[in-house]
Amino acid sequence: MKKYSLKELGADILIDFIAGAMIAVGVYNFALNANFPVAGFSGIAIILYHLLNIPVGIGTVLLNIPTAVFCYKFLGKTFFLKSLKTIIISSFLMDYVAPLFPAYEGSRLLAALCMGVLCGVGYAMIFMRGSSTGGQDFISMSIKKVYPHRTLGVINFVLDMVTIILGSILVFKDVDGFIYGIIVTYLLAIVMDRIMYGIDEGKMTLIVTDHGQHVAEQIEAYSGRGSTILQGRGSYSGRQKDVVMCACNNKQMYAIKKMVHEIDPKAFTIIMESNEVVGEGFKEEVS
Repeated sequence: MKKYSLKELGADILIDFIAGAMIAVGVYNFALNANFPVAGFSGIAIILYHLLNIPVGIGTVLLNIPTAVFCYKFLGKTFFLKSLKTIIISSFLMDYVAPLFPAYEGSRLLAALCMGVLCGVGYAMIFMRGSSTGGQDFISMSIKKVYPHRTLGVINFVLDMVTIILGSILVFKDVDGFIYGIIVTYLLAIVMDRIMYGIDEGKMTLIVTDHGQHVAEQIEAYSGRGSTILQGRGSYSGRQKDVVMCACNNKQMYAIKKMVHEIDPKAFTIIMESNEVVGEGFKEEVS
């Protein structure tokens, strides 16, 4: 198991405070007075409060206990302890810091938009540090382990929709509130996926040319990006060709395309979107 250094612990605590503050403000200061269903275990606890008169705090704890035990075994000790730290910090910020600021009493739509953006960024920051805020996050991370090809935004969207539908039917019984709840959930999922999977997006190009080495050298001289030269053969002509594969950011691709045309006007250039680029010169993968 990788050693957890004091530097990493300090960085995690700092991120927890920043992200937890964003989530607390989004929920307490924007969503509280907007009167639309809240997703997650907090939303379920509110439903239990209205139906069974169970206090929200106790309901949240009762929901978290079996979930935490299950995820402790499934996701491991490190994730559980990091999440416990995040839960304590985010709960403190929610109960004692967010109430110090005035609650937003304006448009419900603006409240929904602000909550979706703030919470989406906050949750993404926490997930990217290998932690969670507990509750439904434990479930979503467990599902992510079983189905790694599913994004956390989509997983959370499905789970949140179940809570919103239950809250709208059993408690709020407000069509407008249900719509705002959907808006918040969708926006939160989009923002979270954008931060986690799209912030390092760029372009990837495949350049079919007779001057592969020259093209690769010019790309590196201009952008500092390394390239991979593959060997290809035209299916029609049967001629051997170089295929230069290179990943770069969006701004660099236009200049690279122009540069390739100047070197080899007959080059065949394919440019593709790249959701995320991990590796040297881009984002370092977090283990």
